[in-house]
Amino acid sequence: MPTKEPPRPDATSPSASSSLGHGPQFVERMFSGFAHPGEVRVPPVARVTAQPFQPLRESTARPGGAYRLQPQTPAVRVHADSPAIDVMTDFCRVAAVSIRDDATIDAAQRTMIAERVRALFVVDDAGAVAGIITSTDLSGEKPILLAQQRGLRHDEVLVREAMTPADRLEAMDLDDVLHARVGDVVASLRVSGRQHALVIDSAATGAPPATRTVRGIFSLTQIARQLGLPPQPGHDVARTFAEIEAAIGAA
Repeated sequence: MPTKEPPRPDATSPSASSSLGHGPQFVERMFSGFAHPGEVRVPPVARVTAQPFQPLRESTARPGGAYRLQPQTPAVRVHADSPAIDVMTDFCRVAAVSIRDDATIDAAQRTMIAERVRALFVVDDAGAVAGIITSTDLSGEKPILLAQQRGLRHDEVLVREAMTPADRLEAMDLDDVLHARVGDVVASLRVSGRQHALVIDSAATGAPPATRTVRGIFSLTQIARQLGLPPQPGHDVARTFAEIEAAIGAA
């Protein structure tokens, strides 16, 4: 899900069958300047005046007083009929976490742990999205088999060899997502058999026609969290699907 876990982090519709392009034009930018949801909203620009800049008023704590950090706002609790957008990690608000395609899978795992995410966008030299690598890609037999097939040590296997390439990623259009429910997203992920799905803003302006802007991502883990399901000790995808569907059915 490629992403830091936000206060409302880590992230459809029946259009999940659309596929992404790849290469330098796949994604020109990871963030769009769009308001949530819908069209571009440009804040009004303050009129320039000839008045000199003035320092703002400051204060100090009173004797015996203290400062307290603002706690994070918990993720919005949802149910099956909640708007799908409520469980989407929106890259207008949350920075997408990425890694170079020539990094090692060990570096990818360290990045996931440090950023508290289960997926990373993989970018090439031109900054285009080459694919996604998930925690599942880094666990089990896959890295071992890759190392054996290529005659490499585990720490020499590259992210590009273990990732899911961009042209195999499922993507949903933002316009469809805006009219979908959480249950629709879960159904789409179940059909694709994947933990994540990208959300593409096909109406994004300022990008070349062939460019598809990644506006957000859906994550099975994030959906489970916002449905109020307890976190699992291990990441069992089949169990997560079963628990989510049970929660949705009981709603």
